[in-house]
Amino acid sequence: MKPFPGFPQRMHFSPLPNLFFSQLLPQIDDLAELKVTLHLFWILYGKRGYPKFVTYGELLGDRLLMMGVGSEAALRSGLEGAVRRGTIIDLTLERHGRIEELYFMNTESDLEARNRIERGEIELGALPLKEPFSESPETGEQLNIMTLYEENIGMLTPMIAEELKDAERIYPASWIEDAFREAVSRNKRSWKYIEAILKRWASEGREHGAPGRDSTEDPDKYIKGRYGHLVKRRID
Repeated sequence: MKPFPGFPQRMHFSPLPNLFFSQLLPQIDDLAELKVTLHLFWILYGKRGYPKFVTYGELLGDRLLMMGVGSEAALRSGLEGAVRRGTIIDLTLERHGRIEELYFMNTESDLEARNRIERGEIELGALPLKEPFSESPETGEQLNIMTLYEENIGMLTPMIAEELKDAERIYPASWIEDAFREAVSRNKRSWKYIEAILKRWASEGREHGAPGRDSTEDPDKYIKGRYGHLVKRRID
């Protein structure tokens, strides 16, 4: 096991209710339930809009969670334990010929939202669909981009993880690695800066952005310059 290098000075925090430490943590004796519960708090905190929930498909396709619990059976066991304990609440729906499982934090407002969805008072749009995570050659690049971020920039957040997944669908793995390398060499350790490099390579051609050649041109001009409004700003 590779030792954890320690927490950086600048990092994001995810809040946990005090009641989790005083009433729930002393009772949870199943590791899968604990991991699933903590991961759900983390994901739900990063959600935007109303109502806030996470689908079973999202959890099954979540690389970090599935690497932590180890199997779908452990994921299912952890979810069932958290529901029985009352930490989270669930809702099973049949939509468009599919069975959808939704999970909410067990708060008064989320319970009300869950019940309103069940009664048909809240219309849900398209729910997130993810392929189940499996540690195979096809997922190697995804593992690499997440590792690159954690080792060179800092702790992942749900929002950044989604942006990294979007990037790996758009750009070749070699581009992503080179963009990280370029940013680190310039001490520009932010995803916004790396994304600007990738966008420039995509618009101008990779041959003009090879490390050591035209890529020495500062991507800041694409963020701050005349066409900066065309570069979508995102959180580092």
